[in-house]
Amino acid sequence: MKLKQLESLLGNLTQFSTPKIQLEQYPTGPHIASRMLYTAENSFGDLANKVVADFGCGCGTLGIAAALLSAENVLGIDIDAESLGVAFTNAEDLEVDITFLQCDIRNLRLRGEIIDTVVMNPPFGTRKKGADMDFLCVALKVASSAVYSLHKSTTREHVKKMALRDFNAVSAEVLYELQFDVPQLYRFHKKKEVDIAVDLWRFVPGRRNHGTGD
Repeated sequence: MKLKQLESLLGNLTQFSTPKIQLEQYPTGPHIASRMLYTAENSFGDLANKVVADFGCGCGTLGIAAALLSAENVLGIDIDAESLGVAFTNAEDLEVDITFLQCDIRNLRLRGEIIDTVVMNPPFGTRKKGADMDFLCVALKVASSAVYSLHKSTTREHVKKMALRDFNAVSAEVLYELQFDVPQLYRFHKKKEVDIAVDLWRFVPGRRNHGTGD
């Protein structure tokens, strides 16, 4: 699938109708999502015929992109039932097969599941400090091949230090710096839209027994 076709399909997905600020729900736009997943597959071969998990999947954009790029199995995980309902409908509309799970990432327990690649647009941690690192910590425990994640560019050094020092990653590379379009979703937003500089990271987990089960 070509990049423009992928972006066009993702642009038709339904997004949050009543986003929840406490969960930092911001849609991953089709421009960023398509480039993120297209790079994962065409530069690194991390999607096709792989088992992919979309952490904090929201309305399903990243997981659906993975499925469209020939992932073998896709698991979408989110704490919010309303978002999962939208994601399920989006997946049905594009006729892709995704398994959805309602769960707090911090309480994730996978038994017998082999996850090759994790893709995610985690909370930036502006409402709950450290939420972004909670996601990254679990992702690097679960993934056997790679983790692709978006983080604010202002946190670059912190993210790299935590990944390599505390979360056992063997590499942490910024692939691109991108502009994340934050639309006027909440009452406290004064501008119609704001662009935030974000890094697209590729992390390679350390070799160990993966999974978060006992």
